[in-house]
Amino acid sequence: MVAAPCARRLARRSHSALIAALTVLLLQTLVVWNFSSLDSGEGQRAGGGREKRDRGGGGGGESSDHRAHQHRRGPAAFHSKALDQPPRPYTGLETQDGYFSHRPKEKMRTDSNNENSVPKDFENIDNSNFAPRTQRQKYQPELVKKPLSKQKEHLKKKLEQEGKVKENSLLGKNSNEVLQFRHHVLKNSSSNLKEIHKSPRQPHLKRSGNNSPEIRYDQPPKCEISGKEAISALSRSKSKHCRREIAEIYCQHKQGKLMPEKVVRLCPLDGKANNNVQWDEDSVEYMPANPVRIAFVLVVHGRASRQLQRMFKAIYHKDHFYYIHVDKRSNYLHRKVLQFASQYPNVRVTPWRMATIWGGASLLSTYLQSMRDLIEMNDWPWDFFINLSAADYPIRTNDQLVAFLSRYRGMNFLKSHGRDNARFIRKQGLDRLFLECDTHMWRLGDRKIPEGITLDGGSDWFLLNRNFVEYVIFSSDDLVTKMKRFYSYTLLPAESFFHTVLENSPHCDSMVDNNLRITNWNRKLGCKCQYKHIVDWCGCSPNDFKPADFHRFQQTARPTFFARKFEAVVNQEIIGQLDYYLYGNYPSGTPGLRSYWENIYDEPDGIHSLSDVILTMYHSFSRLGLRRAETSLHTDGDNSCRYYPMGHPVSVQLYFLADRFQGFLIKHHATNLAVSKLETLETWVMPKKMFKIVSPPSDFGRLQFSEIGTDWDAKERIFRNFGGLIGPMDEPVGMQKWGKGPNVTVTVIWVDPINVIAATYDILIESSAEFTHYKPPLNLPLRPGVWTIKILHHWVPVAETKFLVTPLTFSNRQPIKQEESVRLHSGPPKNAYMEQSFQGLNPVLNIPIKAAQVDQAKKNAALIGTKLENWVDTLVSSIWSAVDVCSTGPTSCPVMQACSQTAWSSLSPDPKSELGPIKPDGRLR
Repeated sequence: MVAAPCARRLARRSHSALIAALTVLLLQTLVVWNFSSLDSGEGQRAGGGREKRDRGGGGGGESSDHRAHQHRRGPAAFHSKALDQPPRPYTGLETQDGYFSHRPKEKMRTDSNNENSVPKDFENIDNSNFAPRTQRQKYQPELVKKPLSKQKEHLKKKLEQEGKVKENSLLGKNSNEVLQFRHHVLKNSSSNLKEIHKSPRQPHLKRSGNNSPEIRYDQPPKCEISGKEAISALSRSKSKHCRREIAEIYCQHKQGKLMPEKVVRLCPLDGKANNNVQWDEDSVEYMPANPVRIAFVLVVHGRASRQLQRMFKAIYHKDHFYYIHVDKRSNYLHRKVLQFASQYPNVRVTPWRMATIWGGASLLSTYLQSMRDLIEMNDWPWDFFINLSAADYPIRTNDQLVAFLSRYRGMNFLKSHGRDNARFIRKQGLDRLFLECDTHMWRLGDRKIPEGITLDGGSDWFLLNRNFVEYVIFSSDDLVTKMKRFYSYTLLPAESFFHTVLENSPHCDSMVDNNLRITNWNRKLGCKCQYKHIVDWCGCSPNDFKPADFHRFQQTARPTFFARKFEAVVNQEIIGQLDYYLYGNYPSGTPGLRSYWENIYDEPDGIHSLSDVILTMYHSFSRLGLRRAETSLHTDGDNSCRYYPMGHPVSVQLYFLADRFQGFLIKHHATNLAVSKLETLETWVMPKKMFKIVSPPSDFGRLQFSEIGTDWDAKERIFRNFGGLIGPMDEPVGMQKWGKGPNVTVTVIWVDPINVIAATYDILIESSAEFTHYKPPLNLPLRPGVWTIKILHHWVPVAETKFLVTPLTFSNRQPIKQEESVRLHSGPPKNAYMEQSFQGLNPVLNIPIKAAQVDQAKKNAALIGTKLENWVDTLVSSIWSAVDVCSTGPTSCPVMQACSQTAWSSLSPDPKSELGPIKPDGRLR
């Protein structure tokens, strides 16, 4: 009789425990997250455009990553409908096909040269509203249901709020010092948000009687600023100079003093010239007696000096001329270009430098100034102007190009859009007024197209003959004068200015609708509106070529001599294939053919160019290298291979072998303890393999790889922050790569170093999905240490990966103080990474939180000085290994190898990129 009540109590307790567990699982399964886009700088679409497209009115999958989302904290379930589509919330607006419309996809020829930098489904993309660039925009579902007047009222309220937001300025420069690829500057720098200097005072916004934002100006404008786009631009611009310029240009336009109303067409033809040119592969055998001479204008930026040198080596000939413009912000590349340009008499570097942004008027200014310079160089008798970037590569030899151009020396080669002209004007934004200042292209309102002429455009890569270039530079006729004025306030002016002037000029009969290039457009991946942080519009970018694309260079139906884009950090093999195809293989045993090095830091850049996260990691890598030298080269009683670290790193290189990231090469100073002399060493650190499939393997086999980073490139589907260096104030992104198979659902769980479950969400993966990526909206700071990402299928472990959130030894590039260390290294307040706690899942998933770990984490958070460095080195060595170390010069360590004798060092031989003397045939390659 006694046992019965005990059994009933036990049953009730078991029943309660089972209900609790099922409740937790039910919550995990049913609650749906709505979250923001992965690209933190990406602008979000307004609700009205979303409703229009999701009802099936049009719009392809190209722009599906740019719908606005709600930003909630909590668990999520999402579908991956595209090959590389981030998690999507269910809002009730999606069709059966997810985020793709039912509009048939346009078939593109393999040599399609449809090179406009805006999406093909542009009419379905809303470019009307732009919030401050430092503030995340949030999807407003109620906006979909509001009538137009309500939307306007909502915009006014939004603008009023925007005026109260304090915006940080990255550069605070003048209007020409703009930023083309801002994401490279922001890479791994979110831990330094406080280090970014404050922006100038913003115009004040206050509510007027009709609820519209009223802006207080530093100087009263010359007219009433009433356009919503101009008001938005004023509320977001950062400098007084830019705000004054916006107001001045807007008022001039409003008063009819800015844009030409009518332009005289000077072309004697009715319509566009239709010149067909033919190409014979064997035409090089018929080289004319007076071959053309080409002025190659290289407009380059970034840090890929070796790729630039390899391209230059492929196009060089002593009979041509090379004029190189290096972006104003790319000082490292400028130093390298000056070095090799001095070796050749027909190579010059522009004495002036501009900083251009995507879509900006500054790029057109760069071309026009380069043309003027070339014409004024009396010792350079060139016949054709060709513009190239470091991402271009020849697919025919110089001799073939010269033979072709000599046959058509009176022609101009530009690629037109090839579509309905009215549609091109709309999607290109030619009927909108833009102004470039404060590193941004601001949209200020509508404008009318001048009467009397036909606007044209297409690719901004072209080949122009000297006669036309001289006409563009020196003519003072009505057409050229007014078009220069018109295109000074135009988005993507280089994609249209030369086309329009040529088609309406006396030279119109010389136009050939072919720019002799092939561009790798993949609009599903390339049209992510990735430039909205620098332009009030939506744009596209070509993809990089891969080895599988090689056949396209040989199968074009039209004459082509160059291709783009190529990027050695993405794939160098395709560049090697082209190089060998054009000029033959290098001799057997040539070193460095499968290696690639790219500089990411150089001492003259200054440590101010590094974030505290990166500086912390570089110092730790250097110490790991010294420890490697001591343990592998040191003998008892001999200090000749023991070192003490000195100063900041000298340089840092990315190192790739066979198109696989092999780690960092850190060049650093150290004092040899045996002789107390300073030596310069280079350390190679390589990431350990952190991704592993569970053992024994699960029946689930679709998952191929998982990785964590902070700068996911959805176009090339790689993390741009190679090595995944992450600090407490960074926002990590989880990526998974999938093989083909049946539709499946997996659960992803983020666990911090003391086993606090920071996030958990489900991914619904369709059979065709290749990649998924998601950035959980975690509260910051992240707790330093090794994090674990667990991937489960039906709650059975499938795989896990680990990543490091490094503690910081620097704050604002100075040794961190204890108060700052405690603030950054203690994790989020109350250990709450999200508004919802997942603590109930710890026992279910068998992830215990131990008191000893919690206490140790509190102690570590207060560390400074040498103890903090030791903690950092312990964590770093669990994720990274020092593979080797070498000496860049004289050394007292007798067994230390010279860097030039290794196969991995940045000082090892690299014949494919090295530039030597001119060969007897006039070439370098």
